[in-house]
Amino acid sequence: MSADDLPEPAVPGDPAPPPGLVVVGHFDQSPGYAVDRPRGADSWLFTWTTGGQGRLRQGGTETLAGPGDLVVLAPGVPHGYGVAPDARRWRFWWAHCQARPSWRPWLRPYDAGDGVHVVAPVPAVLHGRVESAFRRMLADARWTGVEAPPATTPADDRIAVAHGMAAHELALGALEEVVLLTAAAARTPAPPPGVDARVRRAQALIAADPGAPHTVRSLAEAVALSPSRFAHLFAQQVGESPMRALREARLRHAARLLEGTDLSVERVAAASGFASPFHFNRVFHERFGSPPGAYRAAHR
Repeated sequence: MSADDLPEPAVPGDPAPPPGLVVVGHFDQSPGYAVDRPRGADSWLFTWTTGGQGRLRQGGTETLAGPGDLVVLAPGVPHGYGVAPDARRWRFWWAHCQARPSWRPWLRPYDAGDGVHVVAPVPAVLHGRVESAFRRMLADARWTGVEAPPATTPADDRIAVAHGMAAHELALGALEEVVLLTAAAARTPAPPPGVDARVRRAQALIAADPGAPHTVRSLAEAVALSPSRFAHLFAQQVGESPMRALREARLRHAARLLEGTDLSVERVAAASGFASPFHFNRVFHERFGSPPGAYRAAHR
């Protein structure tokens, strides 16, 4: 099957690409464009909107997608999508594929029902990198394995199907970057209004690498405050001490590792900044109500 064999654009009732393929494309559609799949699809559908607005529905759930929104539809549920009412157009990247198991915990917090995942809002600073990943996916899907993968694709290249194993895995790698970037950034809570910029900077340092050997002194030095002044300001504005906030960030990081990787509990503890596996097991149980091993079993 080649890209030329795919419907462009799809018409109501057209089937989705066969399962097992990785298909990626970029459309710029005018009002009237719509796809209706009464049986849904056998693969996952990822859409990233770059302009205009789209409307996507699956089962009984419907959402509008604007620039910077990643909407993911799980397989097996009747769905449809098209240019949103009153919108002048819908520019979007899309990909059909089988999602890697590790992606599902990343998407789970954005489940809107009926297999619809709305990953938003994604910070504007990441939009360029996400689109670059889709462009790389489009180029990598065409790699034959003989020469170097193409750095770019022609301007009119709208659809590509990854045939070989290498092209298939490279394309999935680019899409994994999209899922990881958007899911990690969209769920980061916005700082409360009025929080001091130095406190926000310390929170960002903790969120970026919870497993790092942060201390009150190292965080204070990073924001140009004395340790005592930093600790007082942080607790006053956040409502908890820097070390308590750090422990919470480390526990959330550990939970994500348990959900999405096969790392041993000991390695999860170390990667999350806990020097003692025994201490990690105790505080994790206190925080989540079950020990790490049981938590993993319940969330896989």
